[in-house]
Amino acid sequence: MVGYMIISVVSGILFGILDGVINANPLAQRLYQVYRPIARTSINPLAGIVIDLAYGFVMAGVFLLLYASLPGETGLIKGLSFAVLVWFFRVVMHVASQWVMFTIPAKTLLYSLIAGLGEMLILGVLYGLTLKPVG
Repeated sequence: MVGYMIISVVSGILFGILDGVINANPLAQRLYQVYRPIARTSINPLAGIVIDLAYGFVMAGVFLLLYASLPGETGLIKGLSFAVLVWFFRVVMHVASQWVMFTIPAKTLLYSLIAGLGEMLILGVLYGLTLKPVG
């Protein structure tokens, strides 16, 4: 339980750092200009921290719940499998919806897909190398 708590906090912090790197770099800023008319002009850092920490706890918990069902013999492979699964449900479905509903440049959508995959793979590796169900 202590390991789950620690990894959940670490992954929540990692979520925040990765989101910052993914969304605040110069390339992303250029690609995300399309969102400028509807984007907030300021962010609520406390809300962002709380949300990222909650994501860390939920993601780590779901990984543990699905652990036995994930493909792979090792924790690392299970973590990578989980990453691809989460990437599909979190990123791919979001990007597909954006593509259907809005006029978003393909390069912006592609960046979101690639950056999201990288983020999920990093988190999946963390979970796979550190979390194992008890019992």
